[in-house]
Amino acid sequence: MSISPRPDLAGRLGSVTRRALPALAVVILLVAAWQIYVDVSDIRPQVLPSPWRVLSQGWDHREVISGHALSTLQVTLIGFTVSLVLAWILAVVVDFSPWLSRALVPLFVVSQTLPIIAIAPLMIIWFGFGLLPKVLVIALATFFPMTIGLIEGFAAADRDAGALLRSMGASRWQEFRYVRLPSAIPRFFTALRIGITYAVVGAVFSEYVGATSGLGIYMSTQKNSFRTDLVLAAVLVTALISVTLYLLTFAIERLVAPWALSERVRA
Repeated sequence: MSISPRPDLAGRLGSVTRRALPALAVVILLVAAWQIYVDVSDIRPQVLPSPWRVLSQGWDHREVISGHALSTLQVTLIGFTVSLVLAWILAVVVDFSPWLSRALVPLFVVSQTLPIIAIAPLMIIWFGFGLLPKVLVIALATFFPMTIGLIEGFAAADRDAGALLRSMGASRWQEFRYVRLPSAIPRFFTALRIGITYAVVGAVFSEYVGATSGLGIYMSTQKNSFRTDLVLAAVLVTALISVTLYLLTFAIERLVAPWALSERVRA
C-alpha cells in the first residue's frame, strides 16, 4: 500500500499560507487606509491617485509597462549573474589567502561607502547608455553581501572536521570541497536573497539615471508628465519582480541544499 504525498503537500501549503497571512493582512490594511485617505480628502490624482486608479491605469498600459519590465528583468539577471560569479571568485581567493583577505576585505567595505547616486551617472558618462554601466552598477550594489556571506561561511566551518581530513592526507582543496564549502551554503543563500533585491533596485536606478528602456526610465518619463498613477504602477511591477526573484531563491536552495533550508525552518 503506497502512501499518498498529498497530506504532506497540504501541510506545506498550509504552513506557507500561515506564514504569508500576517504580511498580506498588513498590505490590505495599508491599501485600505490609502483608499480611505484619497476618498475623504481633496487631494488631486496627480499627487496621490487611488489604488484602483493605479491598478486600472497600469492595466490599460500593460503592454508598454511589460516591455519595460522585461528590459529591467533582463538587466537585473545579467548584472546579478556577473556579481554572483565575482562574489564566488573573490570569496574563494580570500579564503585560500590570508594575505589577500587582509588586503581586499577593507576595500570591499570601502566600495559600499560609495554612493550609488553619484557613481551611476559617472558610469553613464564613462560607458554610455548601453548594458555595461547598468551591469557595473548592479555588481557594485550586490557583490558585497554575497562575498561577505561566503567568506564568513567558509570561516565558520568545523575546524575539527578540517583537521581530521588533513590528518588523513587530504589536500587544501579537498578540505575546502568537503568541509568549508558545505558550511558556507546556508549563509550564501541568505546573502543571495539580500543581493537579488538589491539587484532590482540597482537596475531600476541605473535606468532612471540614463537608459532607453526599462522601468527606471519609464518612471522618470511618467513623473515628468505628472502621471503619478503610472509611476506607482511601475513601482508595483518592480516590487512584484523583486518578490518573485526573492521567492525563487528558496526554490533554488531547496534543489541545491535542502538540508540547509530544513534546518532554517526548524530553527
